[in-house]
Amino acid sequence: MVKEQGRKVVASNRKARHDYLIGDTYEAGLALWGTEVKALRAGRCSLVDGFAQFTGGELWLEGVHIPEYTQGTWTNHAPRRRRKLLLHKVELDKIDAATRESGRTIVPLQVYFKDGRAKVEIAIATGKKLYDKRHALRERQDRREAERAMSVREHR
Repeated sequence: MVKEQGRKVVASNRKARHDYLIGDTYEAGLALWGTEVKALRAGRCSLVDGFAQFTGGELWLEGVHIPEYTQGTWTNHAPRRRRKLLLHKVELDKIDAATRESGRTIVPLQVYFKDGRAKVEIAIATGKKLYDKRHALRERQDRREAERAMSVREHR
């Protein structure tokens, strides 16, 4: 049996970078059931409403939708069940201390396979205000226009 190498991204939360200011990022393992792994390998996952929170000293991923495996039987999983995140104790303590500050939350950025194991990239994030979002969109639009003008100038 050949072991998978590298990183295969299953799902990305692109909206998180729009809605939040991303701080420190961490790579965490996921405690999954068999049918969840098979659904992820089929490339099916949604991080749209996902977040993580501490319960009883453990970090849990909630709101992430991994649909039922199509060939699964009565052993299938619940699509939006809580999943335990696997991190070192030192990392858990850092994340816990950072999220105790007002306005900070933990959001999932990506779910991927790394060397055959399911991982999730989580970030400590601060919510953006509406004017921050508008400002970011305006900056991106200005940068695109400047690059377009430069490329037109180079082709002459």
